Amino acid sequence: MVHPAAAHCVLTAFLCMWVLCNAQSNSGTPVIQLRLAGENRKHHEGRVEVFYNGVWGTVCDDDFSIYAAQVVCRELGFVDAESWSPSAKYGRGEGQIWLDNVYCAGGEKSLAQCGSNGFGVSDCKHSEDVGVVCNQKRIAGFKFIRNQGLTVQVEDVRIRATYAHRKRVPITEGFLEVKDGGKWRQICNEEWTEMNSRVICGMYGFPGEKRFNVKSYKLLAKRRKKNYWGFSVNCTGNEANLATCKLGRAIELKGNSTCGKGMPVVVSCVPGRAFAPSVSTGFRKAYRLEVVCTLLFLQQPLVRLRGGAMIGEGRVEVLKNGVWGTVCDDNWNIRAATVVCRELGFGSAKEALTGARLGQGIGPVHMNEVECSGFEKSLTECHFNRDSLGCSHEEDAAVRCNIPAMGFHNRLRLNGGRNPYEGRVEVLAERNGSLVWGTVCSDSWGTMEAMVVCRQLGLGFASHAFQETWYWQGDSSADAVVMSGVRCSGTELTLDQCLHHGKYVHCPRGGGRFAAGVSCTQTAPDLVLSAQVVEQTTYLEDRPMYALQCAHEENCLSSSANKADASSYRRLLRFSSQIHNNGQSDFRPRAAPHSWVWHECHRHYHSMEVFTHYDLISLNGTKVAEGHKASFCLEDTHCDDGIQKRYECANFGAQGITVGCWDTYRHDIDCQWIDITDVKPGDYIFQVVINPNYEVAESDYTNNILKCRSRYDGQRIWTYNCRIGGSVSSEAEETFPGLLTNQLSHR
Repeated sequence: MVHPAAAHCVLTAFLCMWVLCNAQSNSGTPVIQLRLAGENRKHHEGRVEVFYNGVWGTVCDDDFSIYAAQVVCRELGFVDAESWSPSAKYGRGEGQIWLDNVYCAGGEKSLAQCGSNGFGVSDCKHSEDVGVVCNQKRIAGFKFIRNQGLTVQVEDVRIRATYAHRKRVPITEGFLEVKDGGKWRQICNEEWTEMNSRVICGMYGFPGEKRFNVKSYKLLAKRRKKNYWGFSVNCTGNEANLATCKLGRAIELKGNSTCGKGMPVVVSCVPGRAFAPSVSTGFRKAYRLEVVCTLLFLQQPLVRLRGGAMIGEGRVEVLKNGVWGTVCDDNWNIRAATVVCRELGFGSAKEALTGARLGQGIGPVHMNEVECSGFEKSLTECHFNRDSLGCSHEEDAAVRCNIPAMGFHNRLRLNGGRNPYEGRVEVLAERNGSLVWGTVCSDSWGTMEAMVVCRQLGLGFASHAFQETWYWQGDSSADAVVMSGVRCSGTELTLDQCLHHGKYVHCPRGGGRFAAGVSCTQTAPDLVLSAQVVEQTTYLEDRPMYALQCAHEENCLSSSANKADASSYRRLLRFSSQIHNNGQSDFRPRAAPHSWVWHECHRHYHSMEVFTHYDLISLNGTKVAEGHKASFCLEDTHCDDGIQKRYECANFGAQGITVGCWDTYRHDIDCQWIDITDVKPGDYIFQVVINPNYEVAESDYTNNILKCRSRYDGQRIWTYNCRIGGSVSSEAEETFPGLLTNQLSHR
């Protein structure tokens, strides 16, 4: 015998399907339902799919416009559309193409009210499926059409902490509530699973869920007035957002008797190391991300993110056999990205980025065609192809992860700028028992400090750090200096985590016009030195002092040259350097052309007084010889195919390095050397550092350092095992790999 409740559910489902399939509005417009689907997408974007006549189908991109996208987004409960995409950006759909040549004015209530060829009348292929990107904000009080088996659609979701936990940052535990019809509602836990909690925690920036004290929440639930949501939720656990979970069965709402065998859902999440909970009056000292990764992975391989402006985003890099490499974006999707994010102590992935969107890496491509279930503990547990033939760094995969709401941006602001991305830095500090806004002393203020400010505010990378801000009229009530002596490493999450004087402010120049300021940008350059070019071009040259007068004037020789006779010789370790810009914006000197320094002897301008440092270091870390190179000519020597040169030094032209281009300093130009006249024979580390003073902001400074092993016997030098960013083994190597190709005597 069929249970009456089961019969009721079957009848209800049948009626809903019949209504959607056959109902017409009073005006004769077909009743349809929309959804967003597809690959590598966020919950508010995707391929537009239409439910009509009992079948899901797609929409052709012919004649589609932003007005049609606005109608789609509003019909889905979003406030507006941001953009639309033709040519199946979110993958090709299947089955019917319901609409073609769609024309909307923008004010229609439904896509069915827009002009078209009619339902099912199309000459398109699924390669023309249209997609949209909606504004994430939901329409308040929007009434969603819901059927079991479709995805969850609500205005908003929150974890509502108990009174005892509300001052904790971040909030990791509390009652789960969804906003629907303009009201916050609880979910009955009778059919709630750990997989559902896993998805919620991932949305809020936490890598996993944990158990909680059920008894205390039961007592709290009994005292509270409840307003249950009318549906259950069915997540598999590998979704990146609740909006991609399936809607469960409808729940009969019976006032206080609803969810009689259960209670409101409670979610408890485990934060990553970098986001350990703290009381909101202060933040814990942040873990450096490098340390976090090292603690998480005690065995190889390791995973890290590089090139991202914000914490929790970057190019995915994997360590294999002691060498960092990248991941090819073939088959890269939100599941694989989520595995990376959770592995690094973040939540689920917001985006799985392809096409080197966060800059190109260097070294080998370690993984290709990665396929993850979403439950792996590490990316290396996923199935992948070790053969990366056909993959280049133009296909490097990247991620953007969900991170916890720490409220960091509420303790810092920019004031007086021409746009939200620039201004005088003002911080919220405690003075005499109350919180007040004040300025930051600009003594020692530089690019690293500006980087932290831009990251804390979610504004991307630093463009410039300013030590004078008299031209920006800030808030007069915040003129007092409340922070001084700020020194940042660049990895901190907040300015408060940098070294500073604390409550004892010391600012000799005072605030006012000398208050610190910044300008931020969404993209940055990334300079990388070619290790192969350096390794293959090193040699020794003995050159007379009389031929080195200009170099001597520019301090390109060791100090003993000051007393050297003009007829004496200097021994120079020469090499070429090829510097690539792998970032997302051009590398430009910080100084404007009018402030470049003219050097009469060489008869050229220096746009950066120190562009590179060259050092020879003993194995115990002592510097035995050094050199430097001013950027007398930053230009595009060569570019990748299809990229136009933009910078040329001739005729006092603009200086810089375009994205996808490189600047070559040949071994035979002045100062492209280290003076090793006074160096004794032995084993050394040869080191080159680009942009050593961080004068220009970059997306990744860790790849600005090149280190090579060197052996000098008094007459010849061997350079081998050159590496970017990593340390060079201090063990004395007897076999000298690469020795035969680099055994170049002085000439």
